[in-house]
Amino acid sequence: MNQIVIAIDGYSSCGKSTIAKELSKILKYKYVDTGAMYRAVTLYFIQNNIDFKNIEEVNKALDNIKITFVINKETLIQETFLNNENIENEIRVNPRVAGFVSEVSAISEVRRFLVKQQQEIGKQRGIIMDGRDIGTVVFTDAELKLFITAEPNVRAQRRFEELKDKGKGTTFEEVLANLTKRDFIDSNRADSPLFKAPDAIEIDNSKINQVEQLELIMKLVNERIGLKA
Repeated sequence: MNQIVIAIDGYSSCGKSTIAKELSKILKYKYVDTGAMYRAVTLYFIQNNIDFKNIEEVNKALDNIKITFVINKETLIQETFLNNENIENEIRVNPRVAGFVSEVSAISEVRRFLVKQQQEIGKQRGIIMDGRDIGTVVFTDAELKLFITAEPNVRAQRRFEELKDKGKGTTFEEVLANLTKRDFIDSNRADSPLFKAPDAIEIDNSKINQVEQLELIMKLVNERIGLKA
């Protein structure tokens, strides 16, 4: 099978990672969760009291950060490691990480640090990557670019249910406020803002389920693989 690069961009809590993981299983492609990479950097900054606005501090901190992905042998789920420590749960449920990740992601030095790593991984092809600037910056030549979106209230409700299931106490209003803040920062930052690439296919999943969405995307994938044959 011809191997392509699939770039998935979109707003937070649209299910980008879920889509990417499902596609990676079906296609046997490597999946890179760039959101987890930015969350890992954010967690490191928080744990080490790094001043986000002090570029010298930021650069020194980046020199000490190593992010890897490891497949859990029992669950077969990919987990994120920061300097050899499993931080998968921490970066998903820690409200401080969620609250600061967009600010950290807006730092040019952080973006250059991670984009370089992401592009290096992508040289292998046969890869699926999701984030905010995959189709517009990281892989501008990706054979398939998707832009995933959904109505804010729908996204907030999904995220609220996810946190509730994990036992994290919060309110729908708090989750919605956090998403609104992240959307604004992601879309208005000076470096690599979130926007739909001209050649990306937009999918609004507000009113379709995961099965319907996967069927739609697999049709697009097969078309791209066929075009490359």
